[in-house]
Amino acid sequence: MFGHAFGLLAQAVPSTAHLFWGEVVGTGVLILLGDGVVAGVLLNKSKAQNSGWIVITWAWAMGVLFGVYTSVAVGGLGHLNPAVTIALWAGDQLKGYGGGDIFALIAGEFVGAFIGATLVFLAYLPHWSQTEDPGLKLAVYSTGPAIRNYGANLVTEIIGTAMLLFGILALPGGLPVGFGPFAVALLVFSIGMSLGGPTGYAINPARDLGPRIMHFLLPIPGKGSSDWAYSWVPVVGPIIGGIIGVFLSKWAFIAIK
Repeated sequence: MFGHAFGLLAQAVPSTAHLFWGEVVGTGVLILLGDGVVAGVLLNKSKAQNSGWIVITWAWAMGVLFGVYTSVAVGGLGHLNPAVTIALWAGDQLKGYGGGDIFALIAGEFVGAFIGATLVFLAYLPHWSQTEDPGLKLAVYSTGPAIRNYGANLVTEIIGTAMLLFGILALPGGLPVGFGPFAVALLVFSIGMSLGGPTGYAINPARDLGPRIMHFLLPIPGKGSSDWAYSWVPVVGPIIGGIIGVFLSKWAFIAIK
């Protein structure tokens, strides 16, 4: 199981409340640090402005790391990602968890994303009005394609998220306590560096849709469209890719052993 394999959780299934709040806290941290670095790189008069793609991918990886740690500290599983939750559930990797638990995990992930995105807005409050380009303001919160081709963009998100789940389930048992999240953070860093160019590697419906909704709702000065025409790609692609990754791992790690 995802969280238990990290060696950070007791084997007992956490309460539904712990599952929910664990995802709220963990996903909130993920978005605060992830969207936060994008804001630092893109918004005018930030000391981190123009520091580049490697800075963004590394900080997102650290957001994953500390998102998982804080989620587990609250008693959650550290999924931070509905694509992970849905894929593990579809692949029968969440034994003992009912439909209510799955709903609580996903709901917590989106609530955490809303909170994290709001905190980024507040952290960079003076910088929004100093940034003229509305596209940069949207890019702080959500992904967009380098070349808009919905079919190709969907395939990119499917491949990236399949690699995420395939890599997670490849982690060996018996890792030192706390090392699993670090390994996953490195995996996300690698996915961002290698596969992030075409679409910005959402690989997580809550990471994209949650902040996109907050971009629409928050009083961001000079903001433009929230690009709802593209919004389905970073939701559908990761869900499909995650399920493919889980079943591919079952075949690769079990059937052909």
